Amino acid sequence: MIAYVTVGVDDIASAKRFYSAFLPALGYELEEYHGDLSYVLPKEPGRPVALPDFYVKSPFDGSPASAGNGTMIAFEARNQAQVRDLHAAALAAGGSDEGQPGFRASYGPQFYVGYLRDPQGNKIALFSSNPDEPGRDG
Repeated sequence: MIAYVTVGVDDIASAKRFYSAFLPALGYELEEYHGDLSYVLPKEPGRPVALPDFYVKSPFDGSPASAGNGTMIAFEARNQAQVRDLHAAALAAGGSDEGQPGFRASYGPQFYVGYLRDPQGNKIALFSSNPDEPGRDG
């Protein structure tokens, strides 16, 4: 099980604006430690901790942050409308478009996805596979 994912950034303020534009709508709460950002899912009474956490930090070695080639982090939305809304909110908060929300022929007929890059260049996907909504062929 993945416990947490970390992305490196050089500008915490820009990253906070970008990630706070959509992660709270997906249930994440922001905690800040020593200038870094920790987005965590709340623990519900009587249930195990919800994972994974998502951390946004300056690189520990002091070198500039860089986005991994082929690296992408995907966040699941409730439905297609939320994918569209959160994609737009993330763009307005300083992200760049890597693929407008929609269906892709190379994925399953229910996989609705939009792609972004955060201000540092990290690739982010927002997707829904809600079986109660029309699919690509419907």
